[in-house]
Amino acid sequence: MKTIGVLLFHDVEELDAVGPWEVLSHWARTYPDDGYRVVTFSRDGEQVRCAKGLHLVPDHSYDDVPPLDVLLYPGGRGTRPHLRDEDQLAWVRRQRETVPLLTSVCTGSLVYAAAGLLRGRPATTHWKSLDLLAELDPTIDVRRDERFVDDGDLITSAGVSSGIDMALHLLARLMSRERAREVREHIEYDPAPPV
Repeated sequence: MKTIGVLLFHDVEELDAVGPWEVLSHWARTYPDDGYRVVTFSRDGEQVRCAKGLHLVPDHSYDDVPPLDVLLYPGGRGTRPHLRDEDQLAWVRRQRETVPLLTSVCTGSLVYAAAGLLRGRPATTHWKSLDLLAELDPTIDVRRDERFVDDGDLITSAGVSSGIDMALHLLARLMSRERAREVREHIEYDPAPPV
């Protein structure tokens, strides 16, 4: 069983985490033979209060989350303290050493940039934070007009709803475009689908 982990933290943007979680959890629960599960986790495993007031209870803490095959780092104003939190940045760097595929939604990519993971790579973030992404690491090839950027072992996406597009792309990449379309149709997501 492969594990996709969605990181939760105080002031995470709700849809950044829950949008991709909906896509990926629907897939994992509807098609268990595909061999994936989706879990949520936070630093201490305790409930988090999201940016607009929603409370979420994670499945795990950093200490007991299963080994991850995919890490999803959402955004929101809660990422700002992470940019200066050396313990958090060190944790992110350790994930790069062990997790095959890192993904982000919105300003989650800023944390990857602050940790040095985007050096010389293409990436995107929420449109209001594109300049900050470039400031954090001028070597980043900032993609200002893309919903998501797939650079092999690292996928970043723009703001909020683009995380759903990224999750559908991820599903297509991990399994198949057909499976991604099936999930998209079931959750009735159809503004401008990427698959």
